[in-house]
Amino acid sequence: MGANHALPSVVILGTRIDNLTMAEVLQRVERMVSFAPPGQIITANVDQLVGNRKKPGMQQLYRSAALVVPDGVPLLWAARFLKAHLHERISGTDLMEQICALACEKGFSIFLFGAPEGVADLAARSLKERFPGLQVAGSYFPFYGFENSPDENKKIRCLLSEKKPTVLFVSLGYPKGVKWITQNQAACRIPLAVEVGSSFMYVSGRMRRAPRWMQKRGLEWFWRLVHEPRRLWQRYLINDLPFFYYLLKQKISRGRTC
Repeated sequence: MGANHALPSVVILGTRIDNLTMAEVLQRVERMVSFAPPGQIITANVDQLVGNRKKPGMQQLYRSAALVVPDGVPLLWAARFLKAHLHERISGTDLMEQICALACEKGFSIFLFGAPEGVADLAARSLKERFPGLQVAGSYFPFYGFENSPDENKKIRCLLSEKKPTVLFVSLGYPKGVKWITQNQAACRIPLAVEVGSSFMYVSGRMRRAPRWMQKRGLEWFWRLVHEPRRLWQRYLINDLPFFYYLLKQKISRGRTC
């Protein structure tokens, strides 16, 4: 499903971020699963925006998404720096939980795909406990490097076509998750797919989310760095630093064209 360009949005580092509240996103989710062709929601963060700038093909994938929402307070700050506005942060975990609540109310089903082995099953069990009546069509953990195996991808498409979930939650990480959804969603005939990052880990209880006060102040990255230094130090302390340079460059360039 192509992006609805009538939606209010902010372009940050070349990536469109839709300016919607959580309530407005859920309204669109309901319409998408009922009437629209297959669509993807992307929860974007600083790491992805920096990565997209280095991979022009990814920016096209983001442009083709039904919605791209800001998963990170720094994106709200960036919009303000550019004299623009984003209503609120919409994290992958919060969105996943809100969609599950909506699924209970409206009677549609979900499927969990990805994350480390066993985590999707635990997350599905936790969601069913938290949202009584939630229809979980299934969960699946693919082996490492599965995206390069035609047989494995065929198996996954057949499984999803058989289970027919309304919403597919994907936890494969960036950029693999967005790419896999783009390449396979239509063949699986799934109305809505959402790449939710590490959300399965949080929902399953394998990892603790930062306290709410840290989330609101844009410090969740620091919480994660403290708890996963080996995996995240390079991402947060090296890879994401160009974000500030590119943002300043965008602001200066915009000023020159005014």
